[in-house]
Amino acid sequence: MTSLPGRSDQGGSTPERRVLVCAHCGIPADGAPPTTWTCSVENGIRQYFCDTCSRENLRAIEGRLDSAWW
Repeated sequence: MTSLPGRSDQGGSTPERRVLVCAHCGIPADGAPPTTWTCSVENGIRQYFCDTCSRENLRAIEGRLDSAWW
């Protein structure tokens, strides 16, 4: 089996830790992935919203309006 250039066959790489950012206001999540944030899939893209943005736009979220309408 052949490897792509710059990669090894060992598979020993560690997964990158991504920082979640609120899709509405841009505030980053502190540390571990927050359990209180709202997750929404819009046009096939997963987006996360912080507590504050979720509370402020609760009616729009329940009405299934895309975040572009907020």
